Amino acid sequence: MNIQYKASLSALTTMGLGGDAAQLVEVYSPDDVRQAVIYARQHRLPWYVLGGGSNTLAHDDGFNGLVILNKIPGTDVIDQTMRHTTFTVGAGELWDVFVARTVDGNLSGIECLSAIPGTAGAAPVQNIGAYGQEVSSVITYVDAYDAKNDTFTRLQNAECEFSYRHSIFRGREQGRYIITAVTMQLRTVLPQPPFYKAIETYLREHSIANPSVRQLRDAVVAIRANKLPDPRTTPNTGSFFKNAIVSREVYERIVADYPNAPHYDLPDGNVKIPTGWLIEQSGLKGALYRGMRVYDKNALVLVNESAKSYDDLAAARQYITNTVQAKFGITIQQEPLEIS
Repeated sequence: MNIQYKASLSALTTMGLGGDAAQLVEVYSPDDVRQAVIYARQHRLPWYVLGGGSNTLAHDDGFNGLVILNKIPGTDVIDQTMRHTTFTVGAGELWDVFVARTVDGNLSGIECLSAIPGTAGAAPVQNIGAYGQEVSSVITYVDAYDAKNDTFTRLQNAECEFSYRHSIFRGREQGRYIITAVTMQLRTVLPQPPFYKAIETYLREHSIANPSVRQLRDAVVAIRANKLPDPRTTPNTGSFFKNAIVSREVYERIVADYPNAPHYDLPDGNVKIPTGWLIEQSGLKGALYRGMRVYDKNALVLVNESAKSYDDLAAARQYITNTVQAKFGITIQQEPLEIS
């Protein structure tokens, strides 16, 4: 293994903050993953698995352990029928490169997850979703190294315990599994309306009545480019807060004061309220606090404009959380994970 020392976490995460990792190793195969964990245990080091770093925050004091940078490659078609094509994708593959390949093949299921930064292995961790699609809807199973039992295992979809921006990998078994590959089944049938409101608006404005998978990807890429800053040029982690899931009672209280409050009814009876709307109604859209800017095109996004430390970010996060709590009685939750 090629161990690197004092690796900059600010350079490996898209928010551009954080100190150094004591050690770092890149892994390119499942066996590399196992050897990295064995090495960490032999040297009594904690470990943390990192992909593209687009949904991860690092602390100022860095990480006194081993960062495992997952670069496992490979995209293979393992089954193909008239109705479906099934792929197994290495955890280190860039997510949007894979999405583009499926769209090129006129396959549907993840076209609305276009332009999301990061790797394929990170997609199941937070159950990425956007514009009416979630990756959990196409995942058949996830291959992983089980660090608890020193074995390689396969978790079927139900075993991944997917929910809104959540899975077993960031939930009750966080740190146990290191994802090595994700198997997904895409459809050959064209996607059908109704589509997410922003997409419907785009299609109407461009006079597209029966969109192809390519046209839906183009729509999403255009919408995201307008609403979300590019982390390659503007330090951010995309959506910094999860959308709020509240009870019907809480929603009724809010809608009494805000009759046009946006919301989405959920099958379990709860209601999803866009946190960006809550932040905007709290008067924080465009606000600058400790070098962190609430993005003026999308209040769900925090941009590192001039912050120098994680403490700056933490102070801004707390200020926003407290302000929304004071106005609506809702405690909003952070979406990015933290290296610890």
